[in-house]
Amino acid sequence: MSDFIHPFWSSYVTIITLVSIVACALLLWVAGKSKVAADSANDNTTGHVWDEDLREMNNPLPMWWVGMFIITIVFGLAYLFVFPGLGDSKGQFGWTSAGQYQAELDKSAKDVAPLYARFAAMKTEDLARDPQAQGIGERLFLNNCAQCHGSDARGGKGFPNLSDGDWLHGGTPEKIKETLLQGRNGNMPPMAAAVGGADDLKNVAQYVLSLSGSPHDAARAGLGKEKFAACAACHGVDGKGNHALGAPNLTDDIWLHGYGEETILAMINKGKVNQMPAQADKLSAAQIDVLTAYVWGLSNKGGAK
Repeated sequence: MSDFIHPFWSSYVTIITLVSIVACALLLWVAGKSKVAADSANDNTTGHVWDEDLREMNNPLPMWWVGMFIITIVFGLAYLFVFPGLGDSKGQFGWTSAGQYQAELDKSAKDVAPLYARFAAMKTEDLARDPQAQGIGERLFLNNCAQCHGSDARGGKGFPNLSDGDWLHGGTPEKIKETLLQGRNGNMPPMAAAVGGADDLKNVAQYVLSLSGSPHDAARAGLGKEKFAACAACHGVDGKGNHALGAPNLTDDIWLHGYGEETILAMINKGKVNQMPAQADKLSAAQIDVLTAYVWGLSNKGGAK
């Protein structure tokens, strides 16, 4: 791909663009000067006949039509002078789509600054009780989070439910804000080699099912408890997870990536990598605070009344 940012390509685009415009102007001039030879009857036709009696006249283009062509050419040259279009030329205005986007963001931030100023001194718990803040938080959530977590925040397979109080990294306002600002990278490595053979893997899968009281083979679960030690470094000896690592609690019967022996075996064999993108570059500090309160309030309905 580095070949496409070589200075040659800028010159190439510039030359092709200008030659195309000049060619259009030249074609228009030649067409205006030349006339197709009339037929022998000298009746100002080209000699082309269709459907036995439809003859093509040899008339020049109407002046208004020629004028439109000329205006188009002049407009094209003026546009390329003012705006970027000739290779890497920035144009006289120095306009860029990124610059316009940033200007619109800055204007929007300035327009809503008085609104967010009222929320600046409020605690997360108070924001979660404020109807106006919650309305704004809901819109921020729908625009930036609902694509993964769903419009009702109940998530889906591979995407956490934000309304149930089960948090991989902790559900305090501070942790939620940290997640929004920095994003999260979840990584469970393949553990099959550490656990043992195929029989050991099934035993561990049955033990994991037993931790949450799910239907399981008790005999296999008993055999899998010792082998679960390979998983305890992240999920804990008791299987209750670790917020510092984002390791799920295996005892609460909440299954982020699916349920059952086959799903657990696939997880042990293949591992899993998940990512939540950081929002710090998309949302302002004030918006992050309001969104934090909204998300916190989803699983703390009692504290948000």
